[in-house]
Amino acid sequence: MSSLLTESDLIHEADVVWLEPLDALDYVRQALDKTKRRNNKPPYARDGRMVGYARLDDHAEPDPDSGLYKRRVFYLLPHDRDSLPNGVYREGAPGEAVDPRTIAPKKPGTKTDRSQSGPAIASA
Repeated sequence: MSSLLTESDLIHEADVVWLEPLDALDYVRQALDKTKRRNNKPPYARDGRMVGYARLDDHAEPDPDSGLYKRRVFYLLPHDRDSLPNGVYREGAPGEAVDPRTIAPKKPGTKTDRSQSGPAIASA
């Protein structure tokens, strides 16, 4: 999924766990993944690295067909701005990218000047 998540997608989020400090990250990618459990660190099968994930409250129920929970995962790919500051996302950002400083449980996060253009543009 893209950054176009709605609060209704996230109603059972209890908290967000960050695996890295946010001060060096202009943006993170977010997606809804299906996982077997509500609260532990979910498996990660993409390129790049997971930088955070949401834990669900006790009222969250798995999908009746798959038995899996939908949970938000935050990640970065090897060609993202944090790893390649002069790369393809030197300016701009991927569609699913949001500013991690705007993320909270049950809140999808938003695009900001920093997430879309980097800290130099945001502070200008």
